[in-house]
Amino acid sequence: MQTVFSGIQPSGTLTLGNYLGALKHFADMQNDYDCFFCIVDQHAITVPQERLKLRENIRSLAALYIASGIDPNKSTLFIQSEVPAHAQLGWMMQCVSYIGELERMTQFKDKSSGKEAVSAALLTYPPLMAADILLYQTDIVPVGEDQKQHLELTRNLAERFNAKYNDIFTVPDVRIPKVGARIMSLNDPHKKMSKSNPNAKSYISMLDEPKTIAKKIKSAVTDSEGTIRFDREEKPAVSNLLSIFSLCSGKSVTELEQLYEGSGYGPFKADLADAVIEALQPVQTRYYELIESAELDAILDKGADKANRKAQKTLVKAERAMGLGRKRR
Repeated sequence: MQTVFSGIQPSGTLTLGNYLGALKHFADMQNDYDCFFCIVDQHAITVPQERLKLRENIRSLAALYIASGIDPNKSTLFIQSEVPAHAQLGWMMQCVSYIGELERMTQFKDKSSGKEAVSAALLTYPPLMAADILLYQTDIVPVGEDQKQHLELTRNLAERFNAKYNDIFTVPDVRIPKVGARIMSLNDPHKKMSKSNPNAKSYISMLDEPKTIAKKIKSAVTDSEGTIRFDREEKPAVSNLLSIFSLCSGKSVTELEQLYEGSGYGPFKADLADAVIEALQPVQTRYYELIESAELDAILDKGADKANRKAQKTLVKAERAMGLGRKRR
């Protein structure tokens, strides 16, 4: 069975875009792959974090994974910092990385632009990400378009290490979901829906209350044409709303276009809000059952144990290949 790895930062409550573009796909993939889902808290501290809030976000993200359909009997869910091999192999990956290729990473350039000083870890984030993936001999990494450059670097580092030392790592393939991979902002259809956007009206949180969801969708930008049809170039805002509606309702975009032909944006948005609320309701119910429960701790303990066992095997092979540690007699 092939192995899948994916990691999400605990930097705030996930959005509807995260759910439709990632978590729903993860739940489907676990039936056909050996899946490792990681809460990458060590990546989160590349920028300043408030200690108690970070711990709250870690637990919340774990609960959202399970509430979204991740089955701990099928998949391994764990916290990155509870598996020391991530940091250990991350350092080794830094040692086979070049400063020039790290400085060319688009996310580093974006996050460091205009700042007097940034953390060194912001530059070396990609080698740690490579370590996350390579530790589990990962075959497939499901990611959004914005992470494609980092995955290409992961492949390059794996191939570089294998060529220089030994064939230790599986070179992973990138998989970008064809549907729902990029849900856009509600107030700017040219930007990805993101929990880091300071304007709360631009995204729907997975834990937003029904009234809040309805208000946000009602205020979502459309256009002056007044017709409901899918056209990414001419009607990006309406097309984004159609994509969300389709993914939440199970109806095809074509069905929705026909259903709302001549109806205007008002009824369309009202029904879209109902579809989003209905899609998130079971997730929210399960989340609140888990968030303060011993069940969640047991799941994370089990996941950390399994991840540690598998990661340690790869780490030892990589260390031996590089010549680290004593030679046992």
